[in-house]
Amino acid sequence: MGASMIMQKGTNVPVPAGAVRVELGWHAAPGAPDVDASALLLMAGKVRSDADFVFYNQPAHASGAVRHEGKRTAPDGVTDTLLVDFGKVEPGIERIVVAASADGGNFGRVSGLYVRVTDAAGGSELARFESADATVETAFILGELYLRQGAWKFRAVGQGYSTGLEGLATDFGISVDEPQQAPPAPQAAAPAAPAPAPVPAAVPVAPQPPVPAAPAAPPVTQSVRLTKITLTKSAPSVSLAKQGGTSGALRVNLNWEVRKQFKGWGAKLGRAVAMHADLDLDLCALYELTDGRKGVVQSLGNAFGSLNQPPFIHLDGDDRTGALSTGENMTINLDHKNQLRRVLIFVTIYEGARSFADLHATVTLQPQNGAAVDFSLDECTVPSTVCALALITNTGGDLTVQREARYLVPDRGVSPQRTVDATYGWGMNWTPGRK
Repeated sequence: MGASMIMQKGTNVPVPAGAVRVELGWHAAPGAPDVDASALLLMAGKVRSDADFVFYNQPAHASGAVRHEGKRTAPDGVTDTLLVDFGKVEPGIERIVVAASADGGNFGRVSGLYVRVTDAAGGSELARFESADATVETAFILGELYLRQGAWKFRAVGQGYSTGLEGLATDFGISVDEPQQAPPAPQAAAPAAPAPAPVPAAVPVAPQPPVPAAPAAPPVTQSVRLTKITLTKSAPSVSLAKQGGTSGALRVNLNWEVRKQFKGWGAKLGRAVAMHADLDLDLCALYELTDGRKGVVQSLGNAFGSLNQPPFIHLDGDDRTGALSTGENMTINLDHKNQLRRVLIFVTIYEGARSFADLHATVTLQPQNGAAVDFSLDECTVPSTVCALALITNTGGDLTVQREARYLVPDRGVSPQRTVDATYGWGMNWTPGRK
C-alpha cells in the first residue's frame, strides 16, 4: 500500500510487520477537547478481564503486546501513540480495537482527526484513515487490527459513541470505577528560548544506598478508573489519596521531543540535528526521609536508589532519546510513603543542549492504584539547564503532588544539583561527579 493512500470506512489492508505503531493525530485548537488513544484486546468480541484495556491509566498490557507510548505536541498538531508487538499477542486474542476519547468536549470540535499504522522497525506507513464526519461523539473506534488466517490486517471503522470512553469500554466488558469524576482540566502548554555554557554536574559526598530491585509490574485492578488529573498554573496540586493512589508503585515519567525549528540550510542544519541527536536529559530526585536522612537519586555516580529499602525510590536506566522510547522513568514505593518527608523531582541537561529551549516535555505520575497525574512544561525563556518538575510532600499520611515546572539558571561554576538544593533549601554537601 502506498504511503499516500487514505482508507475509506469499512475497508481493510494487510499489515506485513512484526510490530507497528498506531498513531492518533489531530489539530490542537483553543477550546477543542484533548484526545486520548486506547486499545482493547478482544477474545470472541470481549475483553477477558479489565487488564485487556490499555490506556493512559493502564499504559502497558501484561503480555507486552500493547503499550501506550503517550502524547507528542508539534507545531502542526498533537499525536498519541500505541505500540503493538504482534509476536507477544497471546493465543486467542484475535482483535485489537483502537479507540479515541475526547476529554472536555466532543469530536465535532476536533479537526484533522486521523489514525495511521506504521512499521515500528522501518517507520513506513502501512495504513491511514481520516475521520471527518464527527458531531456529538465523545469516543470513537477508529480502527481495529485483526487476525485472519494467521495474518494481521487493519480495518478502518469510524464508529462513534456519545457515552464517552466509559460507554465504549463497558460495551466490550470493562467494569469502570468512577468515584468522584474530576472536572476536565485544560491542557498546559509546552517548551522554547536562549542559552549559557554547561558546568560540571555534581554528586553528594554521602554514600548512596545499594542499587535496585526491578520496578513493580503494572497492576491488574478490580475495575479501571478513567479519571485523570492535569495540573496547571491555576490548579497546581493534587492529593494522591483522594485519587486512590495510596499504595504500590508510583511511576514518574518524563517524555520530551525537540521542536524542529531550524533556520538556514547546510552546515547550520547539520549542527542542529547533531546537537539534538546527542541530547541527554537526566531525571533526578532529591529526597528527605522522616528520620532526617537526605540524598539524591540520579544516574550520576550510579545513585540509582532502591525500591524496597531507603530511599524507596529507584531510577531506571539512562535514556538519550526521549521521543523514540519511553523517556526517563523513576519509581517511588508508596507502600513506604510514611517514611518519606518530601521528594523533589527535577531534570538536568547533562549534554547536547545549553538550555531547555525548543523542547516539548510532559511529566506523568502514574500511581499503581489511582488516577494518572500529568502536566506539560511551559515554554523556556531563560538560559536554564535544570528544571524543578514536581514536589511531593508528606502531609500526615497523604502525599501531595505540586506542579513546580520551574526553570532555574545556575550561577557560573555552580552545578544544576547545587542550584536545585539551594533553591529548595535541602542543605546537602556536593562534590563533582560523572556518569
